[in-house]
Amino acid sequence: MSKLNNLENDAADLVGKALKAGADACDVVVAKSDSLSISVRDGKTENSNRSENDLISIRVFSGKKVASVTANSKTDPSKLAERAVAMAKVSPEDPYQGLVDRDQLFDTSKLAAINSDLDLFDPTHADPDRLEKDALECEAAGLGVEGVTKSMGAGASWSSSGFVLATSSNFVGSFERSGFSLSASMVAGEGTGMERDYDFDSAIHQSDLKCAAEIGQSAGEKVVKRVGPRQVKSGSYPVVCDRRISTGILGTLMGAINGSSIARKTSFLRDEMGKQITSSGINIIDDPLMKRRMGSKLFDGEGIETEKLSFVEDGVLQQWVLDSATARELNLATNGRAARGETGIRPSTTNCYMEAGSVSFKDMISGIKEGLYLTETIGHGINLVTGDYSKGAAGFWIVDGEIAFPVAEITVAGNLKDMFLNMTPANDLEFRYGTNAPTLLIDGMTIGGN
Repeated sequence: MSKLNNLENDAADLVGKALKAGADACDVVVAKSDSLSISVRDGKTENSNRSENDLISIRVFSGKKVASVTANSKTDPSKLAERAVAMAKVSPEDPYQGLVDRDQLFDTSKLAAINSDLDLFDPTHADPDRLEKDALECEAAGLGVEGVTKSMGAGASWSSSGFVLATSSNFVGSFERSGFSLSASMVAGEGTGMERDYDFDSAIHQSDLKCAAEIGQSAGEKVVKRVGPRQVKSGSYPVVCDRRISTGILGTLMGAINGSSIARKTSFLRDEMGKQITSSGINIIDDPLMKRRMGSKLFDGEGIETEKLSFVEDGVLQQWVLDSATARELNLATNGRAARGETGIRPSTTNCYMEAGSVSFKDMISGIKEGLYLTETIGHGINLVTGDYSKGAAGFWIVDGEIAFPVAEITVAGNLKDMFLNMTPANDLEFRYGTNAPTLLIDGMTIGGN
């Protein structure tokens, strides 16, 4: 932990310099990250990238005025603090900004024990030979699938980061995080009939990654099934959303209940607190205390102790995603969901998921006479102000309860309010991302075809 101890000392030192320069209050983030990635194509290494970043971000307060400055670790801390204080003094007042109360902060005496329980750091160091071997194995497995005609490449990566937060209210907390990933992208078909698909996996610990051959084979099998797509007649149909799509839909829902969107009045759900926003039986959870998960953390970007929260219970909206500033603006209390970035603080989820339902994918499609199994969407086509949803799409047509043939060059549209109220989750939830949802059946969407 010597690296983090050094970062903690740097952060505490900068806090002291900011107060000496005239700040009424301040907080400091020091972040250090290392990463290595290897990409291969056609059995040869295509790219090898190594990066090391050291950033310091300081936020200072002068009364209700605030300013933030981000720089690299080699910047003179005294000059950085003086510059931030000078900027704050000429900034306009912001009545909602400020540090959180001291009694809200995480008890750092528990830091070591809980960090150990979360197990967010794999000490395995970057091994370029291992990464290259895994990437080559991943690609070879994809190319070995009958019908695959070309590789778009495969890749393997490793990362390690340390994060420290120090505040003028005598809080100093830190954690380390590691990450590993594998991916492959394959092509099937020829000429204008070519199709592309991919698969990937990521994990905190290298041992938790799916094996390279499994990822490559999955990418190959996915793309072969997409060859020879057809169009279908326009109309209203049930749509079954693959987990890649349903995870995006859940992310959109969480964006619509983000406190910043509510405060700006740019969300179609801004008047729905305490009301039914999804079909009954759906529960949406955010749990920052899950072991070995991408979004896990003991404290948020303002030092508040995190806890598991329910945002939707039995379809009813329970709370917004809040940091302290948006909470003050909405006359509420923060729920510990502040995230730090180079551009400042914003509300954000941690490990967010929709609980699994009780029906299997097979049973879900068995009752569909005609409908779409949606596996890919194209374009941004979401209006969070109105809830309108319209995207280019591809997937597979369902006929009499069976996957019948691939489809492409269609559109799928609806309104998110209606979509959320007509969702049925399957029982196949997997935790692969920061946000996760099972396969979803949405009734009555508009499909544009021929």
